[in-house]
Amino acid sequence: MSVEGVPEIEVDGTGLSVVIVAGQWHDVITDGLIAGATRVLEASGATYSLVRVPGSFELPVACKVALENGADAVVALGVIIRGGTPHFEYVSSAATDGLTRVALDAGKPVGFGVLTLDTEQQGLDRAGLPGSKEDKGAEAASAALATARVLLALAEH
Repeated sequence: MSVEGVPEIEVDGTGLSVVIVAGQWHDVITDGLIAGATRVLEASGATYSLVRVPGSFELPVACKVALENGADAVVALGVIIRGGTPHFEYVSSAATDGLTRVALDAGKPVGFGVLTLDTEQQGLDRAGLPGSKEDKGAEAASAALATARVLLALAEH
């Protein structure tokens, strides 16, 4: 895991509406991701809400509906841990491809905070928990806010 090159992103979120959409699997890791995203959104001044879906497979459709109903951006948070079957590849691909499609179809940002992991420890290391090396929830929220501002600026040109 490399944390080199991670940008420091601080964005004024005043006036932006963001929905955090989070899966329910692996609650310790997911709760850490939610805490990181929430901390960034609160510090930015954005308004936000949280909705929970059963798992990462359900993230794209919930994000799509949130954007269709007025959100300026969404932050998708999920945890997929490799097991002994191809299920991991199918769910990871479906979530990633689905969220990409949602962002492109909506023309609005989807902060990507879906962790695809080989082990639970990798998730704990990335969840922004005490002792974690990374805070992927915070990074996803920062990216969503920054991209929302870029898209708004581009729309003014």
